Amino acid sequence: MSDIETRIQQSQTKIFKAVFPNTTNHYHTLFGGTAMSLMDEVAFITATRFSKKRMVTVSTGKIDFTKPIPAGTIIELVGTVVRVGRTSLDVEIQVIVEEMYAEKRDKAIVGLFTMVAVDDERKPIPLLG
Repeated sequence: MSDIETRIQQSQTKIFKAVFPNTTNHYHTLFGGTAMSLMDEVAFITATRFSKKRMVTVSTGKIDFTKPIPAGTIIELVGTVVRVGRTSLDVEIQVIVEEMYAEKRDKAIVGLFTMVAVDDERKPIPLLG
């Protein structure tokens, strides 16, 4: 296994959150903006764990909301590096909704975040080395 493959495996990030009513909309499902904020946070953590450098979000790709996430469930956010460039990398974020009192889990959201390594002046720098 290459050094990059090892770093990708070691940087995969999983965070669990409970979906409480104060994070939901009038349909009692998780606000899309709240979900995207959590996804961006996991992308940042994943990218930082991979690079050990200061990372910033520069763009998001398509974000697919395929299942509603109701209040009273648990979500698992999984961040995985899927592309490594010279100064940037892409992190795929999957959000899985899990019933609290049942064995049911479904992928609810998938999105792509592009992160860039920066120096003290917030100028792009090489990810590796």
